[in-house]
Amino acid sequence: MLKGIHHIAIICTDYAVSKAFYTEVLGCKVLAENYRAQRQSYKLDLALPDGRQIELFSFPHPPKRPSRPEAAGLRHLAFQVEDIDAVIAHLHAHNVATEPVRVDEYTHQRFTFFQDPDGLPLELYEVKA
Repeated sequence: MLKGIHHIAIICTDYAVSKAFYTEVLGCKVLAENYRAQRQSYKLDLALPDGRQIELFSFPHPPKRPSRPEAAGLRHLAFQVEDIDAVIAHLHAHNVATEPVRVDEYTHQRFTFFQDPDGLPLELYEVKA
């Protein structure tokens, strides 16, 4: 049956801004970049260090999320990090705001939230090596 998550697909409103955010700020590696003229859409395949992927799409005039964060559907995307403080400092150096760090009441791991350029809720979840 299922073996894991292969990729997460994200639709952005400003392709250049989102491409820079996911590659330059978050450090994702570009695997492939294609422009699909018939759909007026880019498809950017990005690699995470663990082998999973993010597909970044651009479409003309995509609808906004209905509400956040408790709308039905995907709530947020969480990235595992070893040193949350270092990643937060990196995000702040790139003018990306983060929420105060919290501690998961069940796992006792530290986490925080931030947003991509379109307001997609992203999480940093600290797991010590």
